Amino acid sequence: MADISVFGIPTRVHFGVGARGRIPQIVAEGGYRRILLICDPGLLGTEIFEAITLGLADFETSVFTGIDPEPKDRNVVAGLAACQDLGAQAIVVLGGGSAIDVAKAVAIVTTNGGVIADYEGDRKFGIAPLPIIAVPTTAGTGSEVSGAAVITDTMRNVKMAIRHPLHAPAPHAILDPLAVSTTPRKVGVYSGIDAFAHALESYVSKLANPFSDAINRHAMRLISGNIRAYIDNPRDEGAALNMLCGSAMGAASFGATGTGNIHCMAMSLGSFHAMPHGLCIALLLPHVAEFNMQTVPHKFADVARDMGLDVGGLSDIDAATCGLDAMRRMNNDLGIPSGLAEAGVPPEVLGRAADRCFQIDYNRWNPRFTTRDEYFELFERAM
Repeated sequence: MADISVFGIPTRVHFGVGARGRIPQIVAEGGYRRILLICDPGLLGTEIFEAITLGLADFETSVFTGIDPEPKDRNVVAGLAACQDLGAQAIVVLGGGSAIDVAKAVAIVTTNGGVIADYEGDRKFGIAPLPIIAVPTTAGTGSEVSGAAVITDTMRNVKMAIRHPLHAPAPHAILDPLAVSTTPRKVGVYSGIDAFAHALESYVSKLANPFSDAINRHAMRLISGNIRAYIDNPRDEGAALNMLCGSAMGAASFGATGTGNIHCMAMSLGSFHAMPHGLCIALLLPHVAEFNMQTVPHKFADVARDMGLDVGGLSDIDAATCGLDAMRRMNNDLGIPSGLAEAGVPPEVLGRAADRCFQIDYNRWNPRFTTRDEYFELFERAM
């Protein structure tokens, strides 16, 4: 643990069946009259969209849906124009991580000016963004409470991380099972495994602390214990709410601890080959876990316990190996492809992705120092 650690999130999390009903109250209490509703285009006309727009009927509202599956700087430019045209005083965002990241980026440039690339990196802006009320429609990214947004710079063809622990999270998050009741199966699978990886990597991080450890262990229990039931029946309110809470908990924690090689490698590979972020996370998960567990076997033994395994009497490394097997079973049960090659990743991009991994320096968080060649070897194992 670092000598001095800090833990806390500025987001007020409203969770439970019907939590969407809090939105009009939050808007009214904030004194906002003009609301930009940023929405994933696939959610137009859904039950949750209709419920939210009905709740905002007494406010001047404009809907913006210009969001790519992997959010890009052009989405932020278009969203900013919509925000300025309305003179929006707050943003309500309905969608997965892509929509929420676009909303966060729009909120930043609305108050700070410039373009989103100006704020790539850590703590690059000083004015609080436009207030956001985030309603996640995937139980996975945790963007509603995380201190980061990831946006692709289309000129450089790289994914930019914009981080700020105080200003980047949404001031309000609404975790309502109805919002994830129509999530497509693959989206639910990929985002759910991404949520598990957030909690796992935060738990084994060099910067982990007692607060993050407790939260991440419970997050892993919630996600691993509910993901199969939720994927089988997204209208299972109990499983859905547990997934939403687990996702938010892991994301809240990695703001203090960072993530690790799984996310480093997925973000880097995504700069050179377009694929769903959560799918890439799932394919890298067991390989990076096997690499890291040699350094912190006691923590990976805890992961096995949190995945519901009886590892009493086993050594830490043997218990950790059982946990690794459980991760592989989870992938298999949820229909994850066998490797990056089956998912369509061409081998010629691996070298550039490994270079990028070493440049962005997740070694400050990952429990095991990783060289450029080791990143490349991990990519090859995942093929």
